[in-house]
Amino acid sequence: MKNQDIRRTAAGSGVKLWQIAEALGIADCSLSRKLRKELPNDEKEKIFSIIDQLAKEAG
Repeated sequence: MKNQDIRRTAAGSGVKLWQIAEALGIADCSLSRKLRKELPNDEKEKIFSIIDQLAKEAG
């Protein structure tokens, strides 16, 4: 499965993929589709920062 680093980081932080999609302004099914192919590093960094922000807000 592609983008395991994103999936593991989100799960470990207690952040759901639908929350990331909402923060990106896209539908959760669109994010799932996007994660099927390995993302470029700049896009991954954006998602990691969203995960960090969501985890801080929740915790």
